[in-house]
Amino acid sequence: MAYRDILVHIDHSKTVQGRTTAALRLAQAQSAQLTGLSVVELPYIPGYAEVEIGAEVIMLRKEALDAAADKAGAAFAEQAEAAGVEATWRRVDGNPVDVLGENSRNHDLLVVSQFDDSAELLRGGHEMPDRVILSAGRPVLIVPYVYTGAEIGKRVLIAWDGSRTASRAVHDALPVLISAEEVVVLTVNTGSDDDAAKQASGEEIARHLARHGVNVTSDHLSSADMKVGDVLLSRAADLSSDLIVLGAYGHARWRELVLGGVTQYMLESMPVPVLMSH
Repeated sequence: MAYRDILVHIDHSKTVQGRTTAALRLAQAQSAQLTGLSVVELPYIPGYAEVEIGAEVIMLRKEALDAAADKAGAAFAEQAEAAGVEATWRRVDGNPVDVLGENSRNHDLLVVSQFDDSAELLRGGHEMPDRVILSAGRPVLIVPYVYTGAEIGKRVLIAWDGSRTASRAVHDALPVLISAEEVVVLTVNTGSDDDAAKQASGEEIARHLARHGVNVTSDHLSSADMKVGDVLLSRAADLSSDLIVLGAYGHARWRELVLGGVTQYMLESMPVPVLMSH
């Protein structure tokens, strides 16, 4: 079992280098085909403003965005060739969330970056990676904007709560888990009535993974006065984890996809790449 078809978001932001390196590392480890996808999104211009700006100015802006995408695509192709990874690159017009979500459904894994609030973004960029995680229907690897190329998937921490999304994330991550040197399934007790059942479920999923040949152990901690997210991050640091596997909790509200507490906390504070499924 392996990832054979990986999709990575390619743009001209300062985080593209980290996510490209992460995608190349995974493609090398999994002997996968890598596809880079650039999405060109024009700035929103109200109808009344289009008349004032003029079609020529709008066309020049589009040409500049296309050129920037082409430059990013050329850089991606060079990196892939240097890494010995079979890769292709495409450019598509549209909203990044919609285009990436639709295209991810034809791949084993989508690689995107953590939101960087210091970056200059168009409308779609402000919804990344949150909405694409919940809409893609495929596992998504989110790469921290501070990622500098460290190894991914040798020491894996699984955040387990027995939920549907946690199970989905674990099974979507199996290609990485099978080849990992060490995998720890962590349940966090919060003082609720279901703590014992959650802990037993963690031990059971560890046994299930062991049957797949995963080198896995189960662990449980009490959150005490700490947030669950802080417990996960603390344990990841103790174990020198290079990947966290987590189910993405979210729900629809007023036509918006909203992420749950631990999911959002991890997206904001992740020290290492996080693989999420919804």
